[in-house]
Amino acid sequence: MCGIVGYIGKNQAAPILLDGLAKLEYRGYDSAGIAVYNNGKIEFAKSKGRLQVLSDKIHGGDDVTGTMGIGHTRWATHGEPSDTNAHPHLSSSGRFAVVHNGIIENYITLKKKLQDKGFEFVSQTDTEVIAHLFEYYYQGDIIDAVIKVINRVEGSYALGVLCSDYPDSFVAVRKASPMIVGLGDNEQFIASDVAAILKHTRDIYYLEDNEIVVLKADGVKIYNTDKEEVEKEVSKVTWDIDAAEKGGYEHFMMKEIEEQPTAIRNTVSPRIQNGKIVLDSVSLTTEDIKNIRKIYIVACGSAYHVGVVAKYIIEKMCRIPVETQLASEFRYCDPIVGSEDLVIAISQSGETADTLAALKEAKNHGSRILSIVNVEGSAIAKASDDVIYTWAGPEIAVATTKAYSTQLSVVYLIATYMADKLGLLTSGEYKKLVDDIQRLPDMVESVLKDKDYIQYLASKFYNCHSIFFIGRNLDYAVALEGSLKLKEISYIHSEAYAAGELKHGTISLIEDGTLVIALATGSELFDKTVSNVKEVKARGAVVMGVTTEKEDMRDVADHIISLPAVSEQLMPSLTVIPLQLFSYYVASNKGCDIDKPKNLAKSVTVE
Repeated sequence: MCGIVGYIGKNQAAPILLDGLAKLEYRGYDSAGIAVYNNGKIEFAKSKGRLQVLSDKIHGGDDVTGTMGIGHTRWATHGEPSDTNAHPHLSSSGRFAVVHNGIIENYITLKKKLQDKGFEFVSQTDTEVIAHLFEYYYQGDIIDAVIKVINRVEGSYALGVLCSDYPDSFVAVRKASPMIVGLGDNEQFIASDVAAILKHTRDIYYLEDNEIVVLKADGVKIYNTDKEEVEKEVSKVTWDIDAAEKGGYEHFMMKEIEEQPTAIRNTVSPRIQNGKIVLDSVSLTTEDIKNIRKIYIVACGSAYHVGVVAKYIIEKMCRIPVETQLASEFRYCDPIVGSEDLVIAISQSGETADTLAALKEAKNHGSRILSIVNVEGSAIAKASDDVIYTWAGPEIAVATTKAYSTQLSVVYLIATYMADKLGLLTSGEYKKLVDDIQRLPDMVESVLKDKDYIQYLASKFYNCHSIFFIGRNLDYAVALEGSLKLKEISYIHSEAYAAGELKHGTISLIEDGTLVIALATGSELFDKTVSNVKEVKARGAVVMGVTTEKEDMRDVADHIISLPAVSEQLMPSLTVIPLQLFSYYVASNKGCDIDKPKNLAKSVTVE
């Protein structure tokens, strides 16, 4: 969930490291630092707070000279944010400098062993253990030292390591935490995300677990833990660097909200050919689908909310039981999952630690894995039997918008594809769904045109202390996401409830002036939700209704957001848009740091 950049070449390393780390600020962090090799020793600088604090401290990198270095932005897991706890961490002699993403689970045992050997620790971090382990195991060969270290540590890691004995090279290794290698012209890079190095190269290697890369200015070599050289295929990054820039928007989040029509179009258009859904990347046969006993969906955060939508849709359309579970709970509940089950893993980054662990647990039980991810070559994609990429492009804002929407689009494709294979749709129903899926980008675009009204509503309610979202069925699933968006970026207390549960206790929280956002887009349950709206109105609530042009809430709601009608299974793609916009404008009115909300990180690669 933090950022790593490394560089070796002909140019000064520090400015390149700072620039690369700036591209990773979206991932969330509380301190930053760099280490650079210079004239036989390692020089370093690190600071608590924003990257700009570090940059000012070293005058944009001018104070730390050298053409080889590593940099890091840290999100605290062990030890409070401080200069001392910031990365890089140095070994006791200063021979090694280490940056690390992930968590070392057995660091306490290792720390005690090292302390018994006379090593002194200055930080509260698990990472300092790694720096001292390199010192302890090093006997002149850096690769041997790497192998010994990774054989002793347990947990997840992406490591960049400088050694002052190696003036012309540095090393990196990963396990269960993302790390890529960038290939340039007499300059090479490592990074935890391609955005950090995209201005320098589009040619990259994706490292597998426990592959060790040695980087020199004129090239790289990759080894396994037997010190055998590994041949890798070069991957080419295809998306444009402008996609990772704000492009005139005040915040990445608004840019990405506006990009949703294009992102959805990129997701669905190549997969609909001659009026048929074509999922070439999915090897499930009709017989395989018929033999599915149960579908488990594992995901975290907003991706989990996509899974809640998917449960309603797949069960209704395919008549296959679906269980959506938080990935962080899945492997600890001794899941009853086996070879007759399909497990769908959803993750924007493809590196979410809990989702990857849940996937592996399911594989250990013989289940088939279908993943929905955005990042090609990611750990979840590689561990899956089938992958459907969302092709959403880079998403920089911590609060997801277009990744959520493209994941929804994939769910529609999967559900319709499977229902058709199972013979559960008439030709007319199938055509209507496919046509509506193709229309979604234009319909989302039409909803976005109403953002001035939503901005007006946000200006009325940005001082609320608590906001409640209610809905039934698919509307409840979207309410979960709307509430999360508001909490993430505005820090307003917010909860989402199934509307029918209000009377079971929640209604006691409603008082005069409480804002309730009521989602009522399903015609079958519309009247029931209206009854719940009347209940909260009777207790003093102010109600913002989100409904379709076919339904009328004007008699019960104080404010109405009206959406175009589409097949009800697809309504979540439209319903979520005003909730994203409302959250954005509320946070903007409050002056919040929208792209980098406090305490949050973009890609959660620790449990």
